[in-house]
This record gives sequence, C-alpha cells and structure tokens, in this order.
Amino acid sequence: MIVLTYRIETPGSTEALATKIASDQSTGTFVDLPGETPELKARVAARVLSIRPLEPFDRPSLPGAEGFRFNRAEADIGFPVDAVGTDLSALMTIAIGGTFSIKELTGIRVVDMKLPEAFRGVHPGPQFGIEGSRALTGVDGRPIIGSIVKPALGLRPHETAEMVAELIDAGVDFIKDDEKLMSPSYSPFAQRVKAIMPLILDREQKTGKKVMYAFGISHADPDEMMRNHDIVLKAGGNAAVVNIASIGMGGMSFLRKRSSLVIHAHRNGWDILTRHPGLGMDFKVWQQFWRLLGVDQFQINGIGAKYWEPDDSFVASFEAVTTSIFEPRDRSLPVVCSGQWGGQAPETYRRTGQTQDLMYLCGGGIVSHPGGPAAGVRAVQQAWQATVKGIDLQTYARTHPELQQSLLKFGANPNAA
Repeated sequence: MIVLTYRIETPGSTEALATKIASDQSTGTFVDLPGETPELKARVAARVLSIRPLEPFDRPSLPGAEGFRFNRAEADIGFPVDAVGTDLSALMTIAIGGTFSIKELTGIRVVDMKLPEAFRGVHPGPQFGIEGSRALTGVDGRPIIGSIVKPALGLRPHETAEMVAELIDAGVDFIKDDEKLMSPSYSPFAQRVKAIMPLILDREQKTGKKVMYAFGISHADPDEMMRNHDIVLKAGGNAAVVNIASIGMGGMSFLRKRSSLVIHAHRNGWDILTRHPGLGMDFKVWQQFWRLLGVDQFQINGIGAKYWEPDDSFVASFEAVTTSIFEPRDRSLPVVCSGQWGGQAPETYRRTGQTQDLMYLCGGGIVSHPGGPAAGVRAVQQAWQATVKGIDLQTYARTHPELQQSLLKFGANPNAA
C-alpha cells in the first residue's frame, strides 16, 4: 500500500475531507456508475488510515473563507498498489490531482509519502550517487568543494575557460554551469565544452585528479538533450546539470536510461510547490520521485541561504536525500549551495553531522573573493579544515590569509556571497 500524508485545513470536518480525498482519488465520483460493486471498491479504493488533529487557525491558507475557525489535521491515506501501479506519473497524479481542487479545503499540503516493496527495483535510481561522486572526484574524508560559472557574467567560452583554469589550478573538485547557462549566443554549448574540457583533461594528465565539470544540458526536446549529453561524453566529461522541473519526469527518465554522466539536479521551481507552509508539497515527498528517476546529486540550498528557506528546512532536505528509500545506493549526494562561503562550514557540520557525504558549492563565495577565484577555493578549503579540526574560524584565519580575507569580506553580510 502507498501511504500519502496530507495536512488538511478546512472550516468543516477534517475527517470528512480526508474521506473525500480518499474517495475522489480512487473510486469516488459524484454519481454511482454501472458495474460498481462493493467488492470492486474494496479492492482498489483508498482508505483513511489515521487522522491526527492539529491546532486550528484563525485565518485560512487560501483566501475567500473568512470568519471561520479553520480546523487542521494530518491524515494518512492508503492507496492500493493494484489501483495505482508503480508508474511515477500515475503516483504524482494520485498525490496532487483533484485533491487541490476540493472546494471545502482552505489548505492542503502533501507532507509525507511511504512507498511499498512493490516499487523496489522498478525505477533505476541514481547511477552514481554519493559513492560514485566521491570516486569520480577522488575526494574522501571531506566535502567535495565546488564552484559555479555564473551566466550573469556574460563570459564567452574562452573567458569561461580562463576562470576554469584558475579554479582547477587551485584544487577545486567540482565546477558547474549555472542552471540558466544553457546555450546563449555569447556562449554556445558545444563551444563551451570544447574550450573547457581540454583544460580538465590536461590537469588530469599532470596530476591524476580529474575535476568534475557539470555542463548544463537541459532541453525541452529529449533528443536535443541527449545530443548535448553526447557532446560532453565524447569530449571526456563526466557530469551534467539538469533543471529537473523544466524537463519533467518523462525527460528525466529518458535521460537516465541513456546517460553515462553524473546527473546534477537543480530543483528549479520547487519553491512554488512549498513556500507557503499550508499549501503544496514538502521536499521530503517531491525528492523521492526524482531520486527514483535517477538524480545523483541534488541541490538543496544551505545554512544562511541567500533565499527564503530557513535553516531547519535545509536540514530536513539534507536528511531527506541522504535517507534510503529502499537501499543505500538510492541516496543522492546533497549539494549545499545558495550564498555559501567558508563561514557557514561550522554550522553546516553541526547541523548535518557530515564532513564527507556532501558537496559544498559556492558561487560568489569563491569567484568574488578579494584575492580572486583561486584564493576563494583555498578559503573554503581552509574553513572546512578548521571545522573538521574543531578550530574556530577566526583563530584558523590568523595563519591562513585567504580565509582571513574571506571573513573580512563576507563575514559582515554572509548572504552577499
């Protein structure tokens, strides 16, 4: 049985609304249908498993129903696998389909999902995941340190390559195209790959370390996306950035079945689903779909993020992507990002307990360092060295000038990074 947990809000009965959701999303309709029998409904009908009352609200999450007390509850609703199957698009339809259209609801949010054994092995899951990402970058015992090529800079391929050369010379482990950098006129995709990959391969020849560069291959046409994939693979690359909400589950499935690259997911658009606490879907639920489809690395914001998300939400996202659905190999590498620099390393470690199974991704926190991108890489490395050793950053910075410069620039306004 598939169990979906809904947080329900209504001026009426939460029990009645839970029952209606179960009915509407399985066998229910507004009139009796020919051929319906109690036996048929018993086999495929969803049912309410439990209801846990919550504190009521004085104001509704959705407008238009003022003057009531709005009752709230969490309801676990079980859907028989026989009625849904193991197709993820069918599951998403069941989860959010007509549920959000029920007029008696003033708030509805999917807050949890538990999948039965019937889903085990049906979908490919991550091809590389945490262990594969560490193996390909050669990083063990510390975070994978990454940076971003920002499209706002308007860099042409050869100019991007100059920045990449500086980053890889400084010892960065991972670089990615910004999610908005696809194939603009100033930086055509194929030319960017051609300019960057020789630098990475040359560095690998000299040092044995291959920096992972994730090129943005997203495209509405799956065939074009695969052509981008093949350009990267043929050039010797091993990773790609994919805007998962833009390409959809079908595009992701198409790519994963044919991909030889690490799939680095940008969760563009997820905020629309989740930013209102009384509406939408928790990341804990949403991310399961994409992990089963094959996401290897998942961007999840970070401590003191420059966007709206509070730290507790980031920590919950970190726990979600690193918790097995069925087995350890289906975990995705959490990518800590969004306004990160070395200053958040101690709190990231304190809240997640991890110094190894994560990527620490800094854009402006590296490339905007006063000493340049290379100094920015070293500053972040030094911050994590201090964190692992249990040394205060200010103390460690006394003998590490790059970290000192970083603290002076970003410390007063950390979200500027």
